[in-house]
Amino acid sequence: MNNKSTLAKLLALVLAFAMFAVACGSDDDTTTADSASNDDTAETSSDDGDNGSDDGDMAEDEPEATDDGGDDGDMAEDDMVEDDMEEAEVELTQDGGTLAAIVGRGELNCGVSGAAIAFSVTQPDGSQVGFDADYCRAVAAAILGDAEAVNFVALTAAERFTAVQTGQVDLLMRNTTWTQSRDTDVGMDFGPTTYFDGQQLMARASDGFDASSTVADIDGAIVCTNAGTTTEKNIADAADASGVSIDLQTFEDFNIVTDTFITGGCDIITTDGSGLVGRKAEQQPADQDWVIFPASPISKEPLGPTYGQNDSQFADIVNWTVYATLIADENGINQSNVDGAVADPATAEVGRLLGGEGELQSLMGLPADAFYQVISQVGSYSDMFDRHLTPVGITLDGSFNDLWTNGGLMYPPPAR
Repeated sequence: MNNKSTLAKLLALVLAFAMFAVACGSDDDTTTADSASNDDTAETSSDDGDNGSDDGDMAEDEPEATDDGGDDGDMAEDDMVEDDMEEAEVELTQDGGTLAAIVGRGELNCGVSGAAIAFSVTQPDGSQVGFDADYCRAVAAAILGDAEAVNFVALTAAERFTAVQTGQVDLLMRNTTWTQSRDTDVGMDFGPTTYFDGQQLMARASDGFDASSTVADIDGAIVCTNAGTTTEKNIADAADASGVSIDLQTFEDFNIVTDTFITGGCDIITTDGSGLVGRKAEQQPADQDWVIFPASPISKEPLGPTYGQNDSQFADIVNWTVYATLIADENGINQSNVDGAVADPATAEVGRLLGGEGELQSLMGLPADAFYQVISQVGSYSDMFDRHLTPVGITLDGSFNDLWTNGGLMYPPPAR
């Protein structure tokens, strides 16, 4: 009896040690497995970090393999990450982007030249008249339903990009050329080209120039243009390529450039061809004959709306406002007949564009009839062109700025 009892006790003791050993081995194995898992996670996070900044941030949020803070530490860190995400979401919601800012203040801040004949000219009452100014009004009509809800800000060429970067203006409609450096280093985003232009020169016929003159004919000339523009580099490059020397002088305002030319301080002035046509039409003295040359521009100057980077909602609104004015022309719709097009749209696309069944403006954060307001209050592309550019001698028919159906480069995407 005693032997059996002693044996039972011994067996119980052995069993207890065995269970203890198993338990200890399980903990060690688990710890080893967790450590290996964390090592793998750390390696994966490191690789992801090489693929992009967002992934790098995720790697920093992961607990390190040597961290022995336990599950409580992981939970606390996760809570901190969630709090940071919630704060970011609140900031994003409160900010709301450019559209929310415009709606909140009740007007669009739009940067223009104020001195570009036929594009934007400051009037005695402070208002703006011109093709670019009308595109400011078109965007205001789309967003606010009121084409006059625009605060125009006249900017020099040197001021314009800073005005966008600092938020002084929401949109820049200031005969601004879309270039690679401006799209990257300067930090601008560009919308659809509203005017395909090219740089030319203008001189007095009495100085021996005519429409057949070329850059090779300007050796030794005093050439004047705007400071802080692509025209400086273009004319310098063109003169160098032609093997001629010029005295290049720059001024902040093209009004000063033109006045200096009129008084004889410049032999030649140069800027976009459209600007020269406007100046010739408006400012050529009766006793002078100004000629524009060469026949083929010395550069490509695609002009259009410019805005800050990384605001896709506002970019879409500006872009589709431009497209809407072109699609209207494709369908023969203008300011005078748009009401009839709303009542009886000729195509499903027209119906959608003007706010009917299947419209997409609401998805953009705009009123359904946003583009109807654009056409009815401001007009189609050809309405604006005929209102401002045709009177100074710029032709639309068959030009680069005509629709693709008429040999031009204007090719808007479909509204569907």
